Amino acid sequence: MSPPTTLPQESTTRERIVEAADTLFYQRGFEKTSFADIAGQVHLSRGNFYYHFKTKDEILGAVIALRAANTQAMLQSWTASAETPVGRLERFAEMLIRNRKDIQRYGCPVGTLCAELAKLAHPAQGDAGMIFGQFRHWLRDQFKALGRKADADALAMHLLSRSQGIAALANAFHDEAFIRREVAQIHDWLLTLQPEAPAARTRVNKPKTPRP
Repeated sequence: MSPPTTLPQESTTRERIVEAADTLFYQRGFEKTSFADIAGQVHLSRGNFYYHFKTKDEILGAVIALRAANTQAMLQSWTASAETPVGRLERFAEMLIRNRKDIQRYGCPVGTLCAELAKLAHPAQGDAGMIFGQFRHWLRDQFKALGRKADADALAMHLLSRSQGIAALANAFHDEAFIRREVAQIHDWLLTLQPEAPAARTRVNKPKTPRP
């Protein structure tokens, strides 16, 4: 007789560890978060914790994979929820408003992790940076759909870098009004990139006929 399977329970415990580590790495930083901190969050003994992860680098890899999966799901939802490229790009900008409380307190989760791993010269910094790559590729696709194939990547990088600047300054000054103003400006900028309607392109301004 085969022993009863424990895989669902183990999977759930592992997921809880990764989710707790994800939150702590964001709020405290990777280097300042210990095994004990993570184990305490999920109420595990040290022995049970080591059964799932032997090193903090293993947890970091799982956290990056989780963030990448969540990012992909988010991008897919934006694609499905907006009918136009501008509408989808606005979803990206509005992310700053939706997450404004956390951004003001902790900064951008991707940007802060990449910056910390770069300072540590950690081997995983390239993997963390690939999450920015996910955003870059998706943004580029939206600008291509707008008819900006020649400069789609440049526009994607501009919008991505602007969002990072907004997050960094919002974190420094804890200014929600600043976030809202900047997102409104991004919205206005995106509207200028929309293709001109056919009727507008063919319209000719005729001189007014003087009234008799």
